[in-house]
Amino acid sequence: MKRSPLVVIFTTVFIDLVGFGIVMPVLPFYAESSLFHASPRIIGFLIASYSVMQLIFSPVLGRLSDKHGRRPVLLYSIIGTGIGFLVLGFANTLWMLFLGRILDGISGGNISTAQAYIADITTKEDRAKGMGLLGAAFGLGFIFGPAIGGILSRWGVHVPFLFAAALAFANAILLYFTLPETVTPEHPARVSAAGGRGFRQLVDALKEPRLAFVIIIYFLFIVAFSIMTTAFALYTMFRFGYGAHHNGYLFAYVGLIAVVIQGGLIGRLVKRFGEMPLVIVGAFAFAASLFAIPFVGPSFGGLPALLIGGGIFSLGNSLSGPALTSLASKLAPPDRQGTVLGVTQSAGSLARAIGPALTAVLIHSGTSYFGADGVPHYMSDRSLFMTFWAASAIMFVTFLTAVYFAKAYRPSAKGA
Repeated sequence: MKRSPLVVIFTTVFIDLVGFGIVMPVLPFYAESSLFHASPRIIGFLIASYSVMQLIFSPVLGRLSDKHGRRPVLLYSIIGTGIGFLVLGFANTLWMLFLGRILDGISGGNISTAQAYIADITTKEDRAKGMGLLGAAFGLGFIFGPAIGGILSRWGVHVPFLFAAALAFANAILLYFTLPETVTPEHPARVSAAGGRGFRQLVDALKEPRLAFVIIIYFLFIVAFSIMTTAFALYTMFRFGYGAHHNGYLFAYVGLIAVVIQGGLIGRLVKRFGEMPLVIVGAFAFAASLFAIPFVGPSFGGLPALLIGGGIFSLGNSLSGPALTSLASKLAPPDRQGTVLGVTQSAGSLARAIGPALTAVLIHSGTSYFGADGVPHYMSDRSLFMTFWAASAIMFVTFLTAVYFAKAYRPSAKGA
């Protein structure tokens, strides 16, 4: 049970994230094409709709995984993801795009269930390493997904979504035949869930100030990260004239750095320094890169500077993400792993809804540029700086909050 389920859950999350990675660089171009004519603001709300559904359903799926087991929740949610991708691929109106993202968002709360599965089969000492494996799956998804999406978009901008749907259904088949259940009848989560006290237990768990601080830091981190991911493709399109396949390669580069750090280094770094120092360093690096990136353009730094900036914010995210989920898992009682991690992911989903919505407000009409369909669209240098600097300011607040947490709870902040 120590190795095989980790390999299966890693593969499951990897395939899931390849599908997600395929969508990320392609969706803005798909939505703004002549078929839908979506503005940058509408694109922001489209991306936010996915996260609003995750916000609502992550705790629900986490609670269901405590009560009925991790395996069925993962299985049905992955099937739902495949259906959402199919709707996107066959969409011919804007409302169908929103429907596809909403369906995917409802079933996309399964990351907390995967994290709870990792918590079930790892010790506290190896928890960060296990969560780092999920982070590495994210990173690999960002390597292969965007690259595949960029390549497939040459045969039609809808083709990547159909391929992502096929991957999701293949993933469901793999999980059905290979993933064992961890929530046995005597598991603390199932015993507790049978008592019907889930909401009260959740409230009691969140009264723990250390857990509340971790969730707040995680929330702020994801707000800034979601602003960056929403604005990045529009920024490279406006400043560099890049298309979907160019952005696919850039996201793949960011994912490669994440794989190296989260897949190979995070476990050793946590054992040597503890979780909170990594969160602090990651937050500061992320804030600095977000502040600097809008200065970069063809006439200032060019592609090398863009790669350096992308590398730094990937470093910041890769250090902080697994450390924060590891802390949340350690601070959650054994009978509430799925529920508490579901709430943590729900906080992340709220952040992913707020981030794109903020981006939609900050990006407004200005200097025209030509989109992927050859139609003029609008952005300005002023809105570009405002968007990235707002994310940088949020990350700086996150950095200060993490420093305060590390000092206020010094005996517990390292390794919880």
